[in-house]
Amino acid sequence: MVTIAEPIAKPASRYRFILDRRDVLGSVMVAPAILYVLLLVGLPFLLAVYYSVSAYTIYDPTWRFVGLSNFRQIVSNPVFQETLGNTFLFTFGSQLLGLVLGKFGALLLMRPFPGRKIVRALIILPWAVPIALATVAWEWMFDSLYSVINWTLIAIGVITRSEAPNWLGNPHLAMLCVIVVNAWRFFPFAVVIFLAGMTSIPQDVIDAATVDGAGFWRRNYQIVLPMILPIVAVGLIFGIVFTFTDLSIVFLLTNGGPVGATSVLGFEGFQVGIVSGDVSHGAAISLFMLPVLFFVVVGMLRFIRRREI
Repeated sequence: MVTIAEPIAKPASRYRFILDRRDVLGSVMVAPAILYVLLLVGLPFLLAVYYSVSAYTIYDPTWRFVGLSNFRQIVSNPVFQETLGNTFLFTFGSQLLGLVLGKFGALLLMRPFPGRKIVRALIILPWAVPIALATVAWEWMFDSLYSVINWTLIAIGVITRSEAPNWLGNPHLAMLCVIVVNAWRFFPFAVVIFLAGMTSIPQDVIDAATVDGAGFWRRNYQIVLPMILPIVAVGLIFGIVFTFTDLSIVFLLTNGGPVGATSVLGFEGFQVGIVSGDVSHGAAISLFMLPVLFFVVVGMLRFIRRREI
């Protein structure tokens, strides 16, 4: 009788044994993300906090502690007060305009028509195009001499050449321009949010409302909109946070002008802290955005919790 020897099992590697533990493997997988946040977000944030309570400038790199005097100085500065007002106007104006355009865009894209898939793909273009390239195109459209908008208004007889507006030279029109450009940039995100919310509503609910006699506007603003409001609010939080801290459109389109009419907190912090070299006041201006966004986000999250159905 022949006896077949059984294969000898190799001893398990100590590292393999450790990685087989779910808690260890989870920690290893999460560690790069935590390290990323600590190095690229946490450390610069702590450095900005320290800069904001010091007298540090690039001409006098001292770490002398000055407490909250930097914050008191910027709050009492009329330029900062105007910049704070511009930031709120820029943020909420562009978000409101983007939401209205996104709502109508989503309603149009919900209806079947030839080429709807192509149009849905093209809607994403404002998001996909680099903001620097898009802003240069908008700057040409708002140019005082070669504006295609002015040319069109003159061609259809709405205005004369002498009445052509100087879009980027007038303080009120310049703010309107940066709001329009940011709303155009936010528009695809709003369309996606509305489409996601509207497609999640059961068709039975819409059919029942139609049978009960609800028309188009009543269905949309008394049934559909309240049901998708939590989803829209989450998208709005992202939009507000990104817009409130953004400086790219203002920097590229108006450079904060004319006479500071379009300057926002991110742009002002960059000008004071980096361009002018007053790092401590620049850090204080930038940190001022943190409590404002904190209260806005907390308020909207509480609103979402109450509206959840």
